Amino acid sequence: MKSLWILLTATTLLSAFEYGLKPEKVNDKVYCFFGKPEVMNTKNNGNMANSCFVDLGQQWLVIDPGPTFAYAKEAWREITAIKKMPAALVINTHVHDDHWLGNGFYLSQGVDVLGASAFKEEVNPSAVTRMEQRVSKEAYAQTSPKLPTILLDQNSTLHIDEKEVRLIHVDTKAHTSGDILVYLPKMQTLFCGDVIFNDRVPSLRDGDINGWIATLEMIKAMAPTYVIGGHGNEVHSDGVDLTYSYLLQLRAHVREAIDNGEGIDRAVKTIKMAEFSSVGLYKEMHSRNVEAAYRMLEWADE
Repeated sequence: MKSLWILLTATTLLSAFEYGLKPEKVNDKVYCFFGKPEVMNTKNNGNMANSCFVDLGQQWLVIDPGPTFAYAKEAWREITAIKKMPAALVINTHVHDDHWLGNGFYLSQGVDVLGASAFKEEVNPSAVTRMEQRVSKEAYAQTSPKLPTILLDQNSTLHIDEKEVRLIHVDTKAHTSGDILVYLPKMQTLFCGDVIFNDRVPSLRDGDINGWIATLEMIKAMAPTYVIGGHGNEVHSDGVDLTYSYLLQLRAHVREAIDNGEGIDRAVKTIKMAEFSSVGLYKEMHSRNVEAAYRMLEWADE
């Protein structure tokens, strides 16, 4: 009996984990939960990426359901306290697990999830996730990798509650090989996933610097009023500037090093870009980005 009580208590604690999430209003129709400019750990438990909700009139559109089942469940509770209506669809902007491991909650409610075809090619749902390795067991309880039920490999336009939702499947590798931008033209709102970071140094590990810069230039040419990235709480058009400026300068510095015959080790040591040193995660990400950019650009012009 004592063992059963301990088991029931432990189960209750695991299922009752709370992040303390509070939505922030972006405009009349959009709310976001903004993550912290940190790497995932047992303190933030994966609350380091953005999850957003669009009021389409009679249904919510969910942009990235977050890092765990518990996060998605709590965010849904908070957003439906603002307006009680069902979810029309969940969209995964890319394959990094801090953005989509909340899929399981919505699938358990019968809601479809849409993501790029890259999920099928790049994600092994039976593998141990980064999130499981780095966050607490309490936060990760009930979470399991659930892939999108609808896969996208080209641009598409949806009409939900008489609202136009344009899905832009980025046709080149940018942050990843399967980035999806979500544009609502009447709301002048563009969701960019991790194509945009505006509170921390971006991560180039799975991307392509040339494709990423080209995608940012496309976004700048679109000039929507609201531009919401995967990390950071800047939601206007200038939110693109940090990532764009950082990648432009990184490419220029690395190209110069290559042209001058500098090896990769020296480039990593000497390319500091000190003007970004106060930006979040600079120490953790910048040297890795220099190395990744060097390997990408070394043979680019051959």
